[in-house]
Amino acid sequence: MFVLGNFLEGVALVLNAALSLYFWIIIISAVLSWVNPDPYNPLVRIIYSLTEPVLYKIRRTLPFVFIGGVDLSPIVVLFAIQFLKVFLVQSLSQVAMGLG
Repeated sequence: MFVLGNFLEGVALVLNAALSLYFWIIIISAVLSWVNPDPYNPLVRIIYSLTEPVLYKIRRTLPFVFIGGVDLSPIVVLFAIQFLKVFLVQSLSQVAMGLG
């Protein structure tokens, strides 16, 4: 059973790293929306292509995140990422420790 425990621990670590990376990509996307960069810049296009599908779904699902011209959908996504890190990643790690 220790192999399954090691596998789950590895999944938890990779998931934690991926969520942390996406957390920072969301923050960078929010900052870029304030400064209005060149939309043809390849880096800006990559960041927007990674974040806009998720942010669009949040905006469409929760119409109250757009208040007075301010888009609060990145904050909702950041809270969701933090929740997943606390709930899912820690749960996977604890299950892995129980199996190891």
